[in-house]
Amino acid sequence: MWILAILPFALQALGMFFDEGYFHVRRGLPKWERIGHPLDTCSVLACMGFILFIPFSTTGLIIYILLATFSCILVTKDEFVHKEHCPAMENWLHAILFTLHPITLTCAGFMWPVVQGVEVTPWVASWLNNKEGLHLFLQVQFAVMVFFALYQIIFWNVIWKNKPIVKL
Repeated sequence: MWILAILPFALQALGMFFDEGYFHVRRGLPKWERIGHPLDTCSVLACMGFILFIPFSTTGLIIYILLATFSCILVTKDEFVHKEHCPAMENWLHAILFTLHPITLTCAGFMWPVVQGVEVTPWVASWLNNKEGLHLFLQVQFAVMVFFALYQIIFWNVIWKNKPIVKL
């Protein structure tokens, strides 16, 4: 059943792939998005890095919840201007991604004590019953996100920095 905890990550990755590979490439990104999107990714990286490298504790959980809350709010920052620059389908996709964002961070938060061998409730233990698989998944997820952040920075701010912006 632990595989269900990975499903929101897969859906979010699929949505991000479509948003980035179709909408962003088609319309180009203005400067505020070229800067803002890597910041969004870094806010998620902070959450994922926290659960990978910080021991689970009550204080750690509070800090994680604050980091995740900040990330969930940060990713919505562009929506005030997206309505001016994005077609309706892209805005709909953003709504889906905003819905998945706290779900993925919550799933990661549930995985955190499990991968560190901390005793959890029987419900969580029965649901997330593959410590090694979940730990590997979180490590791979973190590595992929690091590469995605680097891609966002290099591709949009160096390679396609001067791509014309098209209003779709």
